[in-house]
Amino acid sequence: MSHFNDFSNPQVAKLPNHLKQFIVNQNYEKYTPIDQAVWRYVMRQNYSYLKNVAYYPYIKGLQRAGLSIEHIPDLQTMNDNLGKIGWGAVTVDGFIPPAAFMEYQAYRVLVIAADIRQINHIEYTPAPDIIHESAGHAPIIADADYNNYLSYFGSIGAKAMFSAKDFELYEAIRKLSILKEASNADEMEIAKAEKNLRYISENMGEPSEMALLGRLHWWTVEYGLIGTLEEPKIYGAGLLSSIGESASCMQNDVEKLWYSIDAINHQYDITKPQPQLFVTPTFQNLIDVLEQFADTMAFRRGGSESVLKAIACKNVATAVYSSGLQVSGVFTDMGINTTDELTFIKTNGPSALAFENNQLNNHGKNYHSDGFSSPVGRLKDAVKSLEDYTDPEIAALVTGDKTNLTFQSGIHVQGKITNLLRKNGKLLLITFEDCTVTESNNNILFRPEWGTYDMAVGSKIISVFNGAADKDAYEEISPVSTEKTHQLQYDEKTKNLHNLYKRVREIRENNESLDELNDIFDKLKKQHRHDWLCTLEILELIDQKPRYARLEKELMVYLEIKAAREADHHKLILDGLHVIKHPVSQLLSN
Repeated sequence: MSHFNDFSNPQVAKLPNHLKQFIVNQNYEKYTPIDQAVWRYVMRQNYSYLKNVAYYPYIKGLQRAGLSIEHIPDLQTMNDNLGKIGWGAVTVDGFIPPAAFMEYQAYRVLVIAADIRQINHIEYTPAPDIIHESAGHAPIIADADYNNYLSYFGSIGAKAMFSAKDFELYEAIRKLSILKEASNADEMEIAKAEKNLRYISENMGEPSEMALLGRLHWWTVEYGLIGTLEEPKIYGAGLLSSIGESASCMQNDVEKLWYSIDAINHQYDITKPQPQLFVTPTFQNLIDVLEQFADTMAFRRGGSESVLKAIACKNVATAVYSSGLQVSGVFTDMGINTTDELTFIKTNGPSALAFENNQLNNHGKNYHSDGFSSPVGRLKDAVKSLEDYTDPEIAALVTGDKTNLTFQSGIHVQGKITNLLRKNGKLLLITFEDCTVTESNNNILFRPEWGTYDMAVGSKIISVFNGAADKDAYEEISPVSTEKTHQLQYDEKTKNLHNLYKRVREIRENNESLDELNDIFDKLKKQHRHDWLCTLEILELIDQKPRYARLEKELMVYLEIKAAREADHHKLILDGLHVIKHPVSQLLSN
């Protein structure tokens, strides 16, 4: 079974091509018996603890999302279940760019990293993994108020302007997380990657819209608390999937603050526990704060300030004229008058024109391959905007066979009109032949010998947002990182250990005789002294069974000595013993 991503889920089927490029097959068979044991350990720990501090009924949420405590989730099962509540899921390779991640949320699709953390990172991993994404995000998806916030956040985030620095930061975070999860990681390489990430983080300059939105996402979707400051409950996926931090975050030394727009002033470090957390009284408050921030964004404000953000991002962005015409490309220049109003905008390289996010016929990036430039504003002495002119009003501007347009900015356009493009009663585009465009100082912007001149129509730029308007027509394939997650190779000794884990699982699931467990423990002691989790699983099976009292005592002594000697495993073993003594199995049906 390869467990391909399932396009029969309606939400997944709706995904545009530029998002589908990130999808990888889950390849369920790659999960080893140790991987399955890691999933089960974390989930049992989570439930044991989270039943008291999670905002929603954890097990009920898991079941509604098609997840179980016993097995790593299968994407097909998740999609069948999530489809019932209007969501879907796909598997990807680790971190994907923030803009793409946001857009998936807008399409109501959960992005799930296909890999699972190694046993030596069982409490927390900086890399996204299937525990974080599915056990963290999926169980709360059934809450309508929360999933509305998540998809709305995605639709806002997909429009956020990002800086060239943001993409550098994303690559640095991705590289470090991959190195930290690699089994044969070189300490020097990790140190170098950490230093590089630190340098980029400390030299980001003014945070972009995407960076600020990233903070709101972090303090809500990933690390959010809900309720009161004194007794908050966890709903953030980063906490729900971290068996270490979900407990430590409730201590008094982690400051609890009311969630408000002020959260954008708090940076975060993905490699460390959080010094403070934000508590929201309701999920509606999350939407209110998001609205407050969205009102400051370029896609709602437009104007010269927003075009400046597009120029700074050095990536494809879209400016929307008041007529509804959308210009997509890499913005390089603009003109403003003495009152900071735009007089023209300019892109370089492949550009495209669209209306309502659909590319206009014959105005794709191949046609506008060298860029696009056009005035912005009203005609001089005009009583109404040019986009509202009727055909007779345009005809009145003709002198001889030439039309003369003089804008308030002083830009003058003279040429023969060959086409007027209208949509929804608005004039979007005037096409000229034999055209000259000059500024008030006689600087020439366009000459007749350069060919056809397409002039955008609109008195203002009312919106600017990240990416192309019609992404699929623009073939805007976001840069997929060349840094791929390292695939693990296993030696014979590790494969033997996998087989021991597999036998313990088979004995548990098939209710087989427990007599073989003594031999398995013997092999663990002699050949796999570093392992602790398989011994815990054996102890769980023979706990309080008089026939195996001697083996139970031996296992307890072995684990207690291990916990005392191995600092890294001390808490993990003690937590494992706690769950054995307070089993979750009888609670699962509640």
